[in-house]
Amino acid sequence: MSTFSLFDNANEPILFGIFGLIIISFLVIDLGVFNRKAHKIPARSALFQSIFWVVVSVIFGYLIYLNDGGAEASLAYFSAYLTEYALSVDNIFVILLILRYFKVKEEYYHNILFWGIIGAILFRAIFIFVGAYLISQFYWILYIFGIFLVYSGIKIYFEGEEDEIDPGKNPVLKFARKHLKITKGDFGGRFLIRRKGNILFTPLFLVIILIETTDLIFAVDSIPAAFAITQSEFIIYTSNIFAVLGLRAKFFLLANIIDRFYLLQKGLAFILIFIGAKMLLEIFHIDIPIYISFAIILLTLVTSIVLSIILPENKNEKAK
Repeated sequence: MSTFSLFDNANEPILFGIFGLIIISFLVIDLGVFNRKAHKIPARSALFQSIFWVVVSVIFGYLIYLNDGGAEASLAYFSAYLTEYALSVDNIFVILLILRYFKVKEEYYHNILFWGIIGAILFRAIFIFVGAYLISQFYWILYIFGIFLVYSGIKIYFEGEEDEIDPGKNPVLKFARKHLKITKGDFGGRFLIRRKGNILFTPLFLVIILIETTDLIFAVDSIPAAFAITQSEFIIYTSNIFAVLGLRAKFFLLANIIDRFYLLQKGLAFILIFIGAKMLLEIFHIDIPIYISFAIILLTLVTSIVLSIILPENKNEKAK
């Protein structure tokens, strides 16, 4: 039985401090300086922000390599980061669906996604550290994760447009509408207002609830996938959150062109099946080296994107 521990080596507390400083600085500067007023995020700004978060994430992975983590720990970090970064593409599609369903003005997108990321940082910390504790006590849980990932990959591979999510049928939304006092206006992008001594919630508050529940649903896939790559909760959490922090900028960058990468869903399905199978192979004492896992994940993502561009989807043929 292994012992639950956040840090695997003496240098990880320093890295975790750097990680925390980056996160807190981002939150303060982002909302307190650059985006104090609601406004539409242009594609150019989204591109620079996306590049910024990718660069920061890569630098952090290099710091793991330098601080006694070595190549194996660094590759585990990048593998988990790439997996989460890729899986978040489906998350972007669902978030866009929710925003369009509620007819949210584009100038409010930034603020909604900001608070959505705050929630993701907190809830994923709970998911990851509870999962790490359970695995340290009951290692066989990893094999359940493996079966679940293979099942999820097969399910995603065969999903079609007829399986499109309807936000209006979400049970959490139905519960909120039944038990909360909801206004009809957005009141300048506010989430709640006080009127005649009563607290009323705006439709944007419902959007936040749906986005948070959506992130939790996607975390059910991505976090077990990360545990299949490494059991270091430090690497899993930092890689996961760096990918989540880049999600918002990626949303503004890809929102209008995401449908072009139609083969990416198949690629993501293959990655989940591969990671799940890798986990199950450990039952037979077959261990796939981390550098091979990293190469397969990266190659699958690049191939899916390139083929989507080279072989654009035939909408007319699909409609028949």
